[in-house]
Amino acid sequence: MTGTSPARTVVLIHGLWMTPRSWEGWTERYRSQGHRVIAPAWPGLDGEVEEIRRDPSRIAGVGLREVIARYEEVVRGLDEAPVIIGHSFGGAVTQILLDRGLGSAGVAIDSAPVKGVLPLPYSTLKSAWPVLGNPANKNKAIALTPRQFHYGFTNTLSEEESAVVNERYQVPGSARVLFQGAFANFNPRAVTKIDARNPRRAPLLLIAGEKDHTVPPKVNKANWRLYRKSPAVTEYHEFPGRSHFIIGQDGWEEVADYALDWATPHSRNAI
Repeated sequence: MTGTSPARTVVLIHGLWMTPRSWEGWTERYRSQGHRVIAPAWPGLDGEVEEIRRDPSRIAGVGLREVIARYEEVVRGLDEAPVIIGHSFGGAVTQILLDRGLGSAGVAIDSAPVKGVLPLPYSTLKSAWPVLGNPANKNKAIALTPRQFHYGFTNTLSEEESAVVNERYQVPGSARVLFQGAFANFNPRAVTKIDARNPRRAPLLLIAGEKDHTVPPKVNKANWRLYRKSPAVTEYHEFPGRSHFIIGQDGWEEVADYALDWATPHSRNAI
């Protein structure tokens, strides 16, 4: 259990359509084990879910550069290199921060792909189509319908269970972020570009959910293989029966413990 490991700082990075509330179980669990946990919001997403829904204009037009800059500032301002754990687009941000020399170890969970990851499964396209299907959405904040959320995030739950999760956690998401991620391989200056051979990068674990529609294991594995020529530690682990809501669906505690139990001995801060 992580409770037996030395206390350390953990930075949690949420994904698109979510806020730091999505980490509420993880934050409480890690803090109860003696860790310092920091879960900042993306620019425009400070505040409660209900407040953001009333005024989604605050997130409209926010791009990945601004999101990455927010977390880079947080990490650089800490007194020790933290373990960085990100979900979905937060996983891509985690990879980018590690590539910039930040963090003692990183865990990217159901990570949105960085530039160079090529597979585009049907379920990924279907999950993103409510936004990408209309180029006019680019500078808007777009919410998913309950049906779209059920397909993309909570497909292992019943419609009734998914509705509860949707009401608790979903906020409109910046379409610009999704467009930047989706078209990165066509942009030589893509914000998600990394040096996959970087030998100085901190250890990285990629976690996938077997039933994830938004970022299926095929995409996670391709992301893992992108690093095959790097001497830096890069590992992959897949959890059976997990959806894109892997950080909150039943059994999330197993994922939370695995992530930190892996990061602790791999951390550059390990004694």
